Amino acid sequence: MSQYMLLIYRPVDGPPAGQPEPPMEAWFEYTRSLQDAGALLHSAPLQSVESATTVRARDGETQITDGPFAETKEFLAGYYLLECPDLDAALAHAARVPNIHYGSTEVRPVMELGAVGAASQEAEAAS
Repeated sequence: MSQYMLLIYRPVDGPPAGQPEPPMEAWFEYTRSLQDAGALLHSAPLQSVESATTVRARDGETQITDGPFAETKEFLAGYYLLECPDLDAALAHAARVPNIHYGSTEVRPVMELGAVGAASQEAEAAS
């Protein structure tokens, strides 16, 4: 089984006029459905974008800025880490995210570091 990160994005201005925000109970039900399916490894909502602090290193100096790195129309509102048999299963779960009707969900496979480490060792051995 592979791991997939569902990155939940929400428009800065909230849902479009006439589309209500999903109630918290919808999120709880969605989370329970992932648990019941045996797919949920971890999840968490994030604080608002205004609470962000951005850290950069430029020319040997650390720069700390209050707020997000860039202004965008959407922000990362939370995530779900799932274990699924394949990408299609992860996409099916993503299609049921409660704010999918006005937000977006990015689905990304989690990189298996064991595979990266093995490839790195093979490359070193070949050189």
